[in-house]
Amino acid sequence: MLERFFVKPQTIDRITECWLGPQIEQYVTALADRAYAPRSIHRRVPLLVKFAAFTAAKNVKQLEQAENFIEPFIADRLSGRNSDRSVGAHRRDRNFVAGVMQHFFSLVLWEADSDRTRPPLPDPFAVQVPGFFDYLRDERGLRQGSIKHYRHYLRVFERHLGEIGCDPGALTLPVVTAFITIQAQHFGRTSMISLASNLRVFLRYLHRERILQRDIGKLVEIPQNYRLADIPRSISWDSVQNMLDQVDRRTVFGRRDYAMLLLMAVYGLRAREVALLTLDDIDWKRDRLHVRGRKAEHSTTYPLAPIVGEAIVDYLRNGRPDVQSRQLFWRHLAPQLPLTHSAVSATASKYLHRAGIPVSRPGSHTLRHACVQRLVGRGFPLKTIGDYVGHRAASSTMIYAKVQVGDLREVAQGDGEDLQ
Repeated sequence: MLERFFVKPQTIDRITECWLGPQIEQYVTALADRAYAPRSIHRRVPLLVKFAAFTAAKNVKQLEQAENFIEPFIADRLSGRNSDRSVGAHRRDRNFVAGVMQHFFSLVLWEADSDRTRPPLPDPFAVQVPGFFDYLRDERGLRQGSIKHYRHYLRVFERHLGEIGCDPGALTLPVVTAFITIQAQHFGRTSMISLASNLRVFLRYLHRERILQRDIGKLVEIPQNYRLADIPRSISWDSVQNMLDQVDRRTVFGRRDYAMLLLMAVYGLRAREVALLTLDDIDWKRDRLHVRGRKAEHSTTYPLAPIVGEAIVDYLRNGRPDVQSRQLFWRHLAPQLPLTHSAVSATASKYLHRAGIPVSRPGSHTLRHACVQRLVGRGFPLKTIGDYVGHRAASSTMIYAKVQVGDLREVAQGDGEDLQ
């Protein structure tokens, strides 16, 4: 495999003769299988050869032991760099070296060894409260995405209790309140609502299982979230068109991004729904688009708008990588993987910024809000709009009727009253 990327025999000899030679060749094979570009491999391999020399000087000859020398190697590599370089340049250098080393060990030490896989992080409170996550999954019927939030917040709570030496069975309201107060310094309002809500469920479960004698969960205050208090993150349809004009559809990236942006703007799809689309969800014979796996396991079938269908066809013919999977949208840079919902939302944010459109928290929901607001402005009933975009409750759609965003913009941009 090395001969595929390195022409000079001397270069290949230097790689294979170092004590990490077999692992480096294994790493190069893994990168090639994941469609990494040759220039990326050429940047990584010399760094690994230097790491082999660095660890050999420390009398290290075992891969597991070498993993402990990543940080010293990074410090040694950066110590010889020009001190006049900017802080940002030093940070980029450090991130590159650290990223290569961590990626190397993750592929060679963990994934490549079928008998040794990196163990997943245990659930928080797995020993003290072993049945909680089964309860969330089996009794409450929560999806994996929701359970992931519980893991995140309870892992922070578990760490806090470990620092103060408190066992779940000895929890008191002052301990919980102090924890929430500390986290309020780091989390925003929405995160604090999730944190408090998850803690209440956890504390009630502790009481149910007789781990706590008193149900203190009902005493945990959740930050107020007034119904219909927010204003939709909507933009005008002219702004949507301006954003779409920023896409260079001559490139494979542009063809993919244009199709995704249209799906979000025309149908109001969430980023998660776009990321989960497959080739089977497009019924070309009947001109239908099927969106499955929406919230509460709903699904929606849309007429396939010509502009959306043409954009998807252009992407399939001239942009989509040659992969066997049925997933619709893919990364073009290695490793070739289906796009995540985070990547879809980041795509919307990128083009909103590029168009210079001012909006708070730009992302996929900006286009979703614009889609709904456009339907409201055209006089469609709220129930119809809610069904169209997959709202679970009517209250989710009612917020768009609270204000006419377009009319408010006209007032804000007008001359106002003459106060003189």
